[in-house]
Amino acid sequence: MIAVDTNIIIRFLTHDDELQYKKAFSVFNKNEVFIPDTVILETEWILRYAYSFSTEEITIAMVNLFGLKNVHLFAPVYIEQAIKWYRQGLDFSDAMHLSQCQEVEKLYTFDKAFISKAKNMTNCLVRLP
Repeated sequence: MIAVDTNIIIRFLTHDDELQYKKAFSVFNKNEVFIPDTVILETEWILRYAYSFSTEEITIAMVNLFGLKNVHLFAPVYIEQAIKWYRQGLDFSDAMHLSQCQEVEKLYTFDKAFISKAKNMTNCLVRLP
């Protein structure tokens, strides 16, 4: 198994550089591929800010990529939950944070928008400290 950095995923998803796309395609075509959570976070940010992808375009790209049989994630259940909450309006990084905190009582933040949007999404209460 190999792991990939964000730029490999970006080339694979955007096809914006033909040579690098072909190399990225080959990486995904010939290997079992591990994608770290940090790379997933960075990928969403780059697709949103640098490429102006919509939430729906990002979620479709991620669902399709993560659905490849040779793609492996650290905690696919948490990623799936984060994508669901992202589609429901939660910021993607907040959704990732919250998805991985489902086994704890509270998640403290100063982000009032996060607190409001996360209300009733899970048993982990998102609160001000």
